[in-house]
Amino acid sequence: MNAEKGRGRGRGGDRPRREKPEFDQQTIDVSRVTRVTKGGKQLSFRVCLVLGDRKGRVGYGVEKAKDVQLAMEKAVNQAKKNMIRVPMSNDTIPHQVFAKESAGKILLMPAPRGSGIVAGSVVRTILDLAGVPNASAKILGTTKNKLTNVKATFAALQALRPYVKKNQGTKAPAVETRAEAKKPARVASPRKKAEPKA
Repeated sequence: MNAEKGRGRGRGGDRPRREKPEFDQQTIDVSRVTRVTKGGKQLSFRVCLVLGDRKGRVGYGVEKAKDVQLAMEKAVNQAKKNMIRVPMSNDTIPHQVFAKESAGKILLMPAPRGSGIVAGSVVRTILDLAGVPNASAKILGTTKNKLTNVKATFAALQALRPYVKKNQGTKAPAVETRAEAKKPARVASPRKKAEPKA
């Protein structure tokens, strides 16, 4: 009887399920930074992370604090304030775009369906969190600084413009032919010859 009563009751069987957070989070870089002051060196931590809902919204935050956990909380708040929307067309980005930020150079290109994200380093992470299913990217800059490449990638995403079909859902406007648009040539009036003065 006791065994039957205990069936299906494991550890945490009655715990409420955790709600899935609105944004997925990925830490890009955690580094120690030192500031030299009159009283000595002050050590703090700098955190760079990316937030995204995988539905077209993505943002990044960079913050410093004395503790890593505190720096991450501040970076999350900053990323939520700096969210951008990535336009998509046919499961990829609308067009090719190039962006430069300091020494970072990023080239983003559309890709056919089924190809996935062909990119490396931080560019892949950002496109994945943005929810772009197919895209190709190349880091053309010589720098390996992750923060610089993150800024360059976001500059490229902000330069994207949504693809809009011409005259979508409306009747095509009437177009004048060349003959109709051509204005009749002006006929020069004959000039009167000046009469010789007597």
